[in-house]
Amino acid sequence: AQPPSGTSARPNVIYILADDLGLGDLSCYGQKQFRTPNIDKLAARGIRFTQHYAGTTVSAPSRASLLTGLHSGHAPIRGNKKMEPEGQQPLPEGTFTMSEMFRKAGYATGAFGKWGLGGPGSVSTPDRCGFDEFYGYLCQTLAHNYYPPYLWHNGQKVMLPGNADGGYGQYSQDLIHQNALSFIRKHQKDPFFLFLPYIIPHAELLTPDDSIYARYKGRFPETPYQGVNSGPTFRSGPYESSATPRASFAAMVVRLDHYVGEIAALLQELGIENNTLVIFTSDNGPHQEGGADPDFFNSRAGLRGYKRDLYEGGIRVPMIACWPGRVLPGTTQHMSAFWDVLPTLAEIAGVSLPGPTDGISFLPTLLGRGQQKAHDFLYWEFHEKNGSMAVRQGKWKAVRLQIQRPQATVTELYDLEQDPAETRNVAVQNPEIVSRLEQLMKQSHRPNSLFPLLPGE
Repeated sequence: AQPPSGTSARPNVIYILADDLGLGDLSCYGQKQFRTPNIDKLAARGIRFTQHYAGTTVSAPSRASLLTGLHSGHAPIRGNKKMEPEGQQPLPEGTFTMSEMFRKAGYATGAFGKWGLGGPGSVSTPDRCGFDEFYGYLCQTLAHNYYPPYLWHNGQKVMLPGNADGGYGQYSQDLIHQNALSFIRKHQKDPFFLFLPYIIPHAELLTPDDSIYARYKGRFPETPYQGVNSGPTFRSGPYESSATPRASFAAMVVRLDHYVGEIAALLQELGIENNTLVIFTSDNGPHQEGGADPDFFNSRAGLRGYKRDLYEGGIRVPMIACWPGRVLPGTTQHMSAFWDVLPTLAEIAGVSLPGPTDGISFLPTLLGRGQQKAHDFLYWEFHEKNGSMAVRQGKWKAVRLQIQRPQATVTELYDLEQDPAETRNVAVQNPEIVSRLEQLMKQSHRPNSLFPLLPGE
């Protein structure tokens, strides 16, 4: 396969994944309490998706969907399952991932941030999944804390002495970002794939006491959050206290915006911005943990639901794609999801995928030419809260709840054209549509013994 005609041979690809950033948390998507000028600039120079969906509504399965090109009814990882002593359930050995695809195309590959798809020594650490370099957290639970005792660089544990004895010397996210910038400098002459699963703005709500934080301190009414500040579980998962959760949240998203600005400036400085596709998105909707207040910030952009819900607020996420001179600036309502990213990037890299994917390349939408195929429907499942499934087909969205409690199982139906905030359940009035969408759910769910959605799987 060849890279698409009219594109330069093998562009660099930078995929930035924020953590728990809601659809409304960027000013280019309507945020009013603070501004994200660098991400807005990316959106102004690129294409902004308004109907883009995460893999599902929490970290690990959403990322598994992204990296494998499979929706959560087919992907091997469907929940946040902890492994001892550190890390989450690994991908099965030999799983073909986006990074393997880029490696096959001759790219240098790097991941910097939060992994969550296999702990130290497992079969799916980043280096065993096609990444030449990794720096960050292997474990999602340890990534709850921004001043950890150590991070991982490839297979090596890197101690952070500035954080010893409860110190605040080394803000992990800044270290991760600096290592990512070094990767770009190091590989400026290669084609490279840079995966940036930043941790911001996941709780905890802690940020360095610097000029960014100073802008927001005292600006909002605050209710301090009481967390864990000492003892055996300190910095191993539970969130620390935050005196100013709202100011800290705003400062963290603005810090993420600064990172994006620094990446854009570096690409320009190295003269490679026109040969680099930058995609920015989030792994799921906003959380309510650690003192976070998504309602105050309208993080859900008026949609219903949060992280852990299959309503729109839990799964619809911002996505911006910028590739100067290639991607036509604008906004698109093309309905897409994480499992579309692998076939899209494979087409850009000129690689044939070895196996089936649930995705459809949205390259025609990016380049503004060719016939854009549309999904007949999109499907999600989620294994906490007694299990849920959702299907979107055109304007119709069905959400099936309490699947593991048959006496309580219910399917709700919403018309997203008339009711984007999913406030009016119209299931009773539309039994045929409900039945059709339930059939799609049934055919989309492939049983998985590790993550059973139904009893007896």
